[in-house]
Amino acid sequence: MPQIKDLLLRGKQLLASVPSCALDASLLLAKASGLSREQLYSRACSELDEAQCGYYFELIERRRKGECTAYILGHKEFWGLEFTVSPTVLVPRPDTEILVEAALLVIRSIPNSGSPLSVLDLCTGSGVVAIALKHDCPGLEVTATDISEEALGVARKNAELLGCEITFLRGDLFRACTDNPKAEDSSKRRFCLITANAPYIPSQCMEKLPIEVRNEPRIALDGGDDGLALIRRVIAEAPRYLQAGGSLVLEADPSQMETIAGLMKDQGFTEPRLYQDLAGKNRVIAAEINALDHC
Repeated sequence: MPQIKDLLLRGKQLLASVPSCALDASLLLAKASGLSREQLYSRACSELDEAQCGYYFELIERRRKGECTAYILGHKEFWGLEFTVSPTVLVPRPDTEILVEAALLVIRSIPNSGSPLSVLDLCTGSGVVAIALKHDCPGLEVTATDISEEALGVARKNAELLGCEITFLRGDLFRACTDNPKAEDSSKRRFCLITANAPYIPSQCMEKLPIEVRNEPRIALDGGDDGLALIRRVIAEAPRYLQAGGSLVLEADPSQMETIAGLMKDQGFTEPRLYQDLAGKNRVIAAEINALDHC
């Protein structure tokens, strides 16, 4: 029977066209063998049985055909937490942790009034942003919305597994807070913070994406002609749902930031702040609604 080290090498060779071929091979072998990645390397000369080897190469073939590793494994780490993922939700990206960081800066800058702070997370998908915020700030009252009931099912499961109490509502952006009969409190509430990782890829760019990204839900990626269809709506509607001085924090493509900043200022937001991603590019934008003009 083949040894672990030989299986890792063969898997890497089969996934040679994948930038993360070595990492993916080790993750998939860990799943097939029931061992941790650390155990794989400490037991490199150990043999695996025929069933484990067969399963491993089935997983390798799925990855080779363009299925992303997170979907194959059924989970993905984000913000130091383990999240369940499925093909019904976008795979969490490290860059989205910048959105969480920016949101936490807003939250921690708000003076303590003795009342819980209310946060709304739009386009929540698997719930990673909402859950990360609640996990770090348990006293928050967090509402999260998505148009996809399948995505909300994944988000609810993640919240339960990670012990985070969050109100999940189905609907089209803010309409989830107004049209849902279960959302009476949310429809009357104004939030101190609204976050959104809305779709922002231009429609004409969708077919140019890597195959594993094209296999993710299009509804979570396609932002219309210029990528800003939903973001425009979020910016236009957010003032009606924000407290005076409340903040809007958005993730988008670096090339869109100048346009988004202009849209925010047109809607009465203060001068936006930009936050850079791991590549040093502007990935997150935040601004407060002008308290003097807000009613």
